[in-house]
This record gives sequence, C-alpha cells and structure tokens, in this order.
Amino acid sequence: MFFFFVGGVEPAVGRVLKEAAGRCLRCGGDADLVETQKVLKLFFVPVWRWQSKDPMYHCRDCSFLFPHSLPNGGGKERDASYFPREGRDSMCRACARGVDPKFRFCPYCGSSL
Repeated sequence: MFFFFVGGVEPAVGRVLKEAAGRCLRCGGDADLVETQKVLKLFFVPVWRWQSKDPMYHCRDCSFLFPHSLPNGGGKERDASYFPREGRDSMCRACARGVDPKFRFCPYCGSSL
C-alpha cells in the first residue's frame, strides 16, 4: 500500500498584545506584538491548534511574522537609517519604497533606480 500525506505545522497570529510595538524588518511598517499559535494542518485543513511559547511581531502592511527575541526586539529604538521608509532620500519608481542611494537596483522589486 502507498500512503500520500500532505500536512505540516505553521505559525498563526493569535491576539494582539500591544499595537505598534515595533517596526517591521522587511518593509519598515508598524508591527504589533502578538501571541502566536502553532497550527497542525492536514490536507490544508486546520486540525489542531496550540499556544506558542514566545510572543512575535506581526507587520500590519506585509504580514511578516518575526520573533520578539531579535536584538532590540525589532522596536522603534533602532536608528532610522536601518528602515527603508525612514531617513532615505531616494525612492524606487516602480514600488515607491525608500531605497538606499548607494543601490542601483531596488532590493524589493528588482527594478533599476
């Protein structure tokens, strides 16, 4: 007999602990501190959920989920030059995101500047 199994465990956003608690590492938007749940899915149907141990940040704009345990917690106290939207003087013409002036191509969409 041959069995074909499709399933896996993935994180899911639970309730919001603190709104706008930090900045997204991917797009620089506001990120909420959230409780996460791990979800077991079989054939793309959620079967079982359980609470995760550590809270995570969830970006409101791009839905990126990243751990709370990063240096400075992904918080607003990092310097503004780290984030694409803040402190930049060049913008991508295709996706309108802030890009470091040293780049010749946009790291987000790949178009030339």
